[in-house]
Amino acid sequence: MADRPPLPPFTRETAAQKVQAAEDAWNTRDPHRVALAYSEDSVWRNRDTFLTGRARIVEFLTRKWERERDYALRKDLWAFDGNRIAVRFQYESRDADGRWWRSYGNELWEFDEHGLMTRREASIDDVPIAEEQRRIRGPRPETERGTSFPVQ
Repeated sequence: MADRPPLPPFTRETAAQKVQAAEDAWNTRDPHRVALAYSEDSVWRNRDTFLTGRARIVEFLTRKWERERDYALRKDLWAFDGNRIAVRFQYESRDADGRWWRSYGNELWEFDEHGLMTRREASIDDVPIAEEQRRIRGPRPETERGTSFPVQ
């Protein structure tokens, strides 16, 4: 099995690298690429959905990005300890009817010794927004990396 650095135990720097790598991958909206960060038997809770395994993750993300169009995400490191990282995030997307949403959430991540995520728990709330209220457009520019994203 190939390692997926950075590896635990995390420092502030390596935890921040892991968070930015996840943000970058999720902003591709490529379920297969994103799923490579998770172990084959990774356990997820996403809102009210529970699933296990990389194949299920790909299925879940495929459905997600069919629903959540023009998806763009920002993640911020909240805390870390050993092989665990806590993240807060925001993303914006529009639905099939053209309505825009900002979704706020928190994630708890746990990693194995190879740097693969073995557990992900996500709590997410959705807030309707007008298109004029959008502030997340595409991947994070280099000039904004390492900065925290405002709550509102």
